[in-house]
Amino acid sequence: MMDTQLVLNGFVKRVETYFPHKEIVSRTSADKIHRLTYKDFATRTRKLASALEKIGMTKGMKVGSFAWNQHRHLEAYFAVPCTGAVLHMINIRLADEHLEYIINHAQDEILLVDIDLFETIERILPKLTTVKQIVVMSDSDDLPESQFSALYSYEKLLAEAPDDYQFPTDLDENLPAAMCYTSATTGFPKGVVYTHRGLVLHAINLGLVDSFGLSERSVALPVVPMFHVNAWGIPFASVNFGAKLVLPGPNFTSHTLIDLIEEERVTFTAGVPTIWMGVLQELEKTPRDMSSLEMVAAGGSASPPALIQKFTHKFGIPYKTVYGMTETSPIVSVAALTSEMDDWSEEEKIAALSTQGLTVPLIETEIINEDGEVPADGQTMGELRIRGPWISSEYYNDERTIDAYRDGWLYTGDIAVRTPQGNIKITDRTKDLIKSGGEWISSVDLENALMAHDAVFEAAVIAIPHIKWQERPLACVVLQEGYDTSVKDELKTFLATQVAKWWMPDDIVFVREIPKTSVGKFLKAKLRDDMKDYQLTP
Repeated sequence: MMDTQLVLNGFVKRVETYFPHKEIVSRTSADKIHRLTYKDFATRTRKLASALEKIGMTKGMKVGSFAWNQHRHLEAYFAVPCTGAVLHMINIRLADEHLEYIINHAQDEILLVDIDLFETIERILPKLTTVKQIVVMSDSDDLPESQFSALYSYEKLLAEAPDDYQFPTDLDENLPAAMCYTSATTGFPKGVVYTHRGLVLHAINLGLVDSFGLSERSVALPVVPMFHVNAWGIPFASVNFGAKLVLPGPNFTSHTLIDLIEEERVTFTAGVPTIWMGVLQELEKTPRDMSSLEMVAAGGSASPPALIQKFTHKFGIPYKTVYGMTETSPIVSVAALTSEMDDWSEEEKIAALSTQGLTVPLIETEIINEDGEVPADGQTMGELRIRGPWISSEYYNDERTIDAYRDGWLYTGDIAVRTPQGNIKITDRTKDLIKSGGEWISSVDLENALMAHDAVFEAAVIAIPHIKWQERPLACVVLQEGYDTSVKDELKTFLATQVAKWWMPDDIVFVREIPKTSVGKFLKAKLRDDMKDYQLTP
């Protein structure tokens, strides 16, 4: 067999050769949408690579991007790694302290910054020890006022770059190509480096029918941010397959997303469940034409069965839950209905789609406890561990590696069961499990049960210390519009039909919102801190 290297450079060449006229739609502001072809994209990407090398980018250098989902960010996704440098996608929603930490820890030397985000970078610049140049991404050549001298206009750099630049042809597939940091709930974020080989294999996997099923015919709208785990690999896969890409840009709303889906005839989209809860609310108020959608992918946290049921049955939109982590590039498993489920009841099918699904090809997963690998009985809990060609093997320059990577496996900290059909079902994080009277209670199952009630918009269940039982569950609920706290007894009665008596929360409290991480996951550590003075009745 030929020993050819799996590197991202081939994606750019493929798309401009076979699909030069396919379109990228990029929203860069509330009233500005760019339309460019893949031929334009390839030309601009090579110009960007040449321009960045001219201002100092070298092989192995870390180049940070601080940007929304837009076409310039997509160009950076390839221009940087295809020269042998490393693109560090920086989470724009992090606190200043964490931004300072990850930019310095990664040792970013060049930053690519969207102009409307520049103020944040300007604010922390005095504490950034490695940054030498900043390229401002904007629809114009204008630069913001700044004390920083090495400031460049993205579009001006491209205009001055030569047309004949070619990517190097000798890159090794095991070279680092990109990196992201986890959205830490405690301590500082942890860095994860992705290789060309891992990203290429992951992108190809997204074309499998039982995965995302992306192809040349797809119109893909990645709602998940491009700074979060490679936007789940969707930009890489879309370019490789020649799919039309729709990039939603800054400060989008549910209404914005619905407009883009309807107007661009989007077939595939992906984001966290909270995004789809908002979209669902809009659709219920004002129905729109969503008939083009062939798949909505949701991950980052559990999708309530009620949400899946409404998408699939009320609006006829296929909805799949997916599972992954920053450490896994990220796709590990996808919930799809297999042939043996064809004759299942609708309730059974929704239950299957509510799991984290079957492990995708090339990845291995095991769920283990003190007795070894758990049986596939849907009940026995254990910690999920993962290995495979796009699973990271360590944290970047971080001693916390020893806590998560052992014996060739990534230990996820997620507690799960395996269904008889082989699906992974996450029941909790190790730190979020509730241990009451020596027995485990799944906060995720309680949350899903609560969110099946029409009055509940969001629900999070946490452990509260208890004198007699060690811990007991407390449910924190955000109500839908039109409901008030008088619904508490009704919720308790409803929940009693769904879960075991000893699982019942000792109380339900109503809150304005559930605190979330920068990528939309429930931030239970913050919720526990908010409720630390809450006293349960013994």
